[in-house]
Amino acid sequence: MFGIGMPELIIILVIILIIFGAGKLPEIGSGIGKGIKNFKKATSGELEEKPESEESNRLDEENKA
Repeated sequence: MFGIGMPELIIILVIILIIFGAGKLPEIGSGIGKGIKNFKKATSGELEEKPESEESNRLDEENKA
């Protein structure tokens, strides 16, 4: 796609390893993974459940009575 093959990827990974060190790589990978997951969730249209407001709860109680 971009002309990036296996040798280029290995060079990039070695440079990242030199810059950040072996101890930081799991944290960086975890952060990137969470970012990708959140991006996919946002683009797929999944909405988080929002807590109901007090007004809607009050109206529900009035309708039951």
